Amino acid sequence: HVKDLKTIDHDVVSHRDKINYIPTEEICVRHPSHVYTKYCEPCQVPVCYHCRKHRNHRQLVITTSYNTKRQQHRGTIHTIRSEALFYRPVLLPRIKTDFKTCRTKFSLYQSEMLTKAQTLKHLIDYIQTDFMCNVFCDFDFKHRCLKEKKEMTRHIVSLQRYVHIYEQRRVIRPLQFLSSIKTALPQIHLTLHTSQLSMTESLNKEDVMESLSAIQITERGNRRVGNQCLLKLTSGAELHQSLTVTGVERCYHISCVTSDRVWVSDDRNNLMLTDTTGVPLHRVEDSCTCSYLYGGLHTVISESDLTYIDRNYNINKLSKDMKTTTTFIERTDSTWDPRCVYWSPSTGDLLVGMYNYRTRKVTRYNQSGQLTQTIQHDNTGRGLYSYPRYITENNNGDVVVSDSIDYMSGTVVVTERGGRHRFSYTGHPSGSRLEPRGICTDALSHILVCDKSTDTVQMLDNDGQFLSHLLTKSQEMGRPYSLSYDVNTHRLWVGSRDKNKVCVYRYITRQDALTDQSRVMESLSGIPTPGTEKPQQGNQCLLKLMSPPELLPSLTVTGVDGCDHISCVTSDRVWVNDWRNNLILTDTTGVPLHRVKDSFSSGLLTGNRGLHTVNNESELIYINRNHNINKLSKDMKTTTTFIEGTDSSWKPQCGYWSPSTGDLLVGMCYIHYTETGKVTRYNQSGQLTQTIQHDNTGRGLYSYPSYITENNNGDVVVSDCIGLSGAVVVTERGGRHRFSYTGPPLGSRLRPRGICTDALSHILVCDGKTSTVQMLDKDGQFLSHLLTKSQEMGRPWSLSYDVNTHRLWVGSEDKNKVFVYRYITRQDALTVVDEHTPRPNEEAMFSSSAVEWR
Repeated sequence: HVKDLKTIDHDVVSHRDKINYIPTEEICVRHPSHVYTKYCEPCQVPVCYHCRKHRNHRQLVITTSYNTKRQQHRGTIHTIRSEALFYRPVLLPRIKTDFKTCRTKFSLYQSEMLTKAQTLKHLIDYIQTDFMCNVFCDFDFKHRCLKEKKEMTRHIVSLQRYVHIYEQRRVIRPLQFLSSIKTALPQIHLTLHTSQLSMTESLNKEDVMESLSAIQITERGNRRVGNQCLLKLTSGAELHQSLTVTGVERCYHISCVTSDRVWVSDDRNNLMLTDTTGVPLHRVEDSCTCSYLYGGLHTVISESDLTYIDRNYNINKLSKDMKTTTTFIERTDSTWDPRCVYWSPSTGDLLVGMYNYRTRKVTRYNQSGQLTQTIQHDNTGRGLYSYPRYITENNNGDVVVSDSIDYMSGTVVVTERGGRHRFSYTGHPSGSRLEPRGICTDALSHILVCDKSTDTVQMLDNDGQFLSHLLTKSQEMGRPYSLSYDVNTHRLWVGSRDKNKVCVYRYITRQDALTDQSRVMESLSGIPTPGTEKPQQGNQCLLKLMSPPELLPSLTVTGVDGCDHISCVTSDRVWVNDWRNNLILTDTTGVPLHRVKDSFSSGLLTGNRGLHTVNNESELIYINRNHNINKLSKDMKTTTTFIEGTDSSWKPQCGYWSPSTGDLLVGMCYIHYTETGKVTRYNQSGQLTQTIQHDNTGRGLYSYPSYITENNNGDVVVSDCIGLSGAVVVTERGGRHRFSYTGPPLGSRLRPRGICTDALSHILVCDGKTSTVQMLDKDGQFLSHLLTKSQEMGRPWSLSYDVNTHRLWVGSEDKNKVFVYRYITRQDALTVVDEHTPRPNEEAMFSSSAVEWR
């Protein structure tokens, strides 16, 4: 009953409960000669006859209280029996392995800290010895003080003599006064030298703390086990139960609420809540009435609230108790009609398929009902959708849409969370066309879609490869049309096109993880370890950091006054601009090769910005003085307007071309109010595909986006200025806020300027407050000050990372100089291979390194 999903709904009780065995004579701990007879409800303790303190309280029979409490905690007990008892034996081997990993790593860190501490102690001892020997021994304070005391005494006597001669004598000889005043008055003002003892700051407290605080333990939430380790497919789908839903003619869409409650709708304004008996529990009266609009008209959010499209094309929310209906998203543009909705469990967002007579799109709204993303075109500018009928989301964040092209064909369109088109599935590999209808995904990331042309439910993997026909037309069900997957019981609810019937199938079961310990290890065998996995070719295996960074030959750029932004073209060519409308292409000699005459002049008052970027065709993309975004061809002969500024309220501030998607990310600022910004994404045709502006609470993410870049995982990284301070704001590709970095752990403020990421997914940012280049990991943890202000470079202000040579180009604010550093080098290939070869005495240590901490 713990392992098998077939019995997950069974009411499991102990044998003692079955025969109503409850010990009736339990000894009272306060009165050992008596037994408990009652239960004090206010104090929640058992009492006997002599427990006088509880005599005036409300008391219940013990068996009654026991049954009441057991009923209150029935859900928790069920969760323990059906989930916790299964998960814990799977987690246990990982915890033991991680314990070995911790012990090994802590030993290494401890050894390194002791070495650093010993070095620091030697340094302190040296300074103390130097102070005692060179200061106290060689500096005679007493002698200097006595000498100055004698000089002062002699001076006072002299002053008294002159006062006596010129003030107290009765006879003053004018000639004598005039002759002696030449030598007497200059000596009246005696200059005495004083000394002040002070200590120069030879040790930097922050550096000392950083060197002794190398070990950091970061909490990453609850430990979890991947579904691939817990679940597996059965040999075929097994019918669990079926129900006939009273009040609907067909089952065109299903939304599971719990394991025994479901919302069902047809094409005739019937939207009913029912249970496994099929009896209606509630009906929504204002659901959409259009007969041609049958599709995914409703969805259920985590609190069991129903979200649905009403007859006025507003999106409403019905509370769990079905007493309150509120308008979640009001239709303000009559040219667009919502056709399908889906609530995302991972982000809490609402995905909506939209339609108008010319084009279609998918929009994303946060929990406050604010638009955060629009998905409409692929990378070539073509529309992605024809008629989005049903919409869902996969475990990796992919947006999956059942899209009808006409009445006879269609496709399953899948985009990444950020909106980039991944693939479109058009039917079985045999070449038969597809008429997709109901769609869902399961715990193993499969995509399930009802095909109207073959009357089947087809199963695809998360990359769009056909796997099998999971279900076909049957006498019991008829033709499958709608789908809903229950993540708690791992059952598939299938609605019929022909009947008012819903069939529940089971095709996923649990792994045999509880048989014995060897089975547990078998279930974990899919996890790669350095002893068994194939050598990875990721940058983490090929590259490593150098310490310290190595300065390569620098260049002095003729024609600019400071280097406010840099865009690498090749390993020896770079675009550089300053705040005086100078945008110049130069090589390693610093000689100008080309100048852009219509670039935007940021000026001292409006600040420095990342006004240009270079795409994979070596074309320059830049913001011009009219706030349009222009593209300059590789041969520098043709300038075209890539994005024309049509909204005068929003001005582009910075841009970045994404090598991974080919999109252009643009930081925008709202001119009417201060500290209001957003990030927009445009495809290669210059069409807007995404807007990132608010976090999940509805608060604005940006104040003044000055520089923008992208990390290897698709994160959008923005250097955002707020007066004399600011933050590095990082969102996922889809727009969800990940973190904001406001300075090193010691609490100093941040004034972010130029920003970039490297091949190891580090975030590098110039800090105008400390005149340093700070290095963060991809999760926003401060790692080090990679570069600091120097006499040669001045203050680092702008950054550009060359992915081909792994060199960092750094522009100076004070000078027209660009410096090139190398701080990443290649791994020793033989060492890497050797590390992947397990040694007899290190098997446990190697196997533990693949465990992911959460």
